[in-house]
Amino acid sequence: MLFRLLPLLLVLSSHVMAQQPDMHQHMQMDHSAMHGGTSPATPAAGLPTQPGQAAFAAIQEIVALLESDPNTDWTKVNIEALRQHLVDMNRVTLEAAVASVPTESGLRFVVTGEGPVRESIRRMVLAHATTMDGVGGWHFVAKVIDTGAELTVVVPPADLPKLRGLGFLGVMTRGMHHQEHHLMVARGEQPHH
Repeated sequence: MLFRLLPLLLVLSSHVMAQQPDMHQHMQMDHSAMHGGTSPATPAAGLPTQPGQAAFAAIQEIVALLESDPNTDWTKVNIEALRQHLVDMNRVTLEAAVASVPTESGLRFVVTGEGPVRESIRRMVLAHATTMDGVGGWHFVAKVIDTGAELTVVVPPADLPKLRGLGFLGVMTRGMHHQEHHLMVARGEQPHH
């Protein structure tokens, strides 16, 4: 009996599979109609929503904030300074070499690179240590070395596993100050002084 039903099941399953794209399109159209003619993936103007590059998107977001703020002092705005900061972030994230050295109550990160990467490391590490020292009971000491910078992070004993898990880059991402920092840089302010 099963052998006689097998051809019928194969025909039915191929028919159902052939209908899947149409059903998916129909569901998208229904979803689109419920939301005033657009779906989350299809903006009203029919344009993509992603700018395609993270640094470009960060700058685009800041420009939109500046343009929407009637108090923006355009004589001080410096988008190029923000672009340079994002270049530093990219170099440190993707090109720096990091060695972690355990200390009695934390970790010391030896962050190295050559040429422009070395300079980006210095700017980023020193600025982050200044901004985040003392937040949540974590203490940061940064110093310049010939090949980059060292960042020593001292934490409460209960936070040692978290520090080890985060590592250097995780530590660098902590705190939502980055977004505010980007806005300050673009406005021509000195966020670390």
